[in-house]
Amino acid sequence: MHSPVENNPVDEAHISGPYEMSPEDFEEAVSDALQLIPPKAARAMDNVAIFIEDDYTPQPGEDPDTVLLGLYEGVPLTERDSWWEAGSLPDRITIFRQPILNICSTREEVIDEVAITVVHEIAHHFGIDDDRLHELGWG
Repeated sequence: MHSPVENNPVDEAHISGPYEMSPEDFEEAVSDALQLIPPKAARAMDNVAIFIEDDYTPQPGEDPDTVLLGLYEGVPLTERDSWWEAGSLPDRITIFRQPILNICSTREEVIDEVAITVVHEIAHHFGIDDDRLHELGWG
């Protein structure tokens, strides 16, 4: 008796992740994605730091199987008041390397996914919520 794999050869071009990419190459992909942000939007960003981490660790009370590609932590521009600037830490955008590599099979897919994730998280900085991002195709 033959296994299903023997009867149905796998098309190598359709194997999905994880794609192997060095941390340095991934950082370069994030940098390239930041260059895709329209200059007017980039100038409007205020007090934001971007970080890269290997993986997201779910918080207490959160589903332990939670997988995130990116995370925005901070106060959106639309919610800041005059007191905000008095000693506030920078907003933080974190891009998670391994979950992105896990869903990609080529370098081009990694770069595209990083760009989408960076734009998604920057949109949160501008006060755009997930529902609206999904409507706009940046979910």
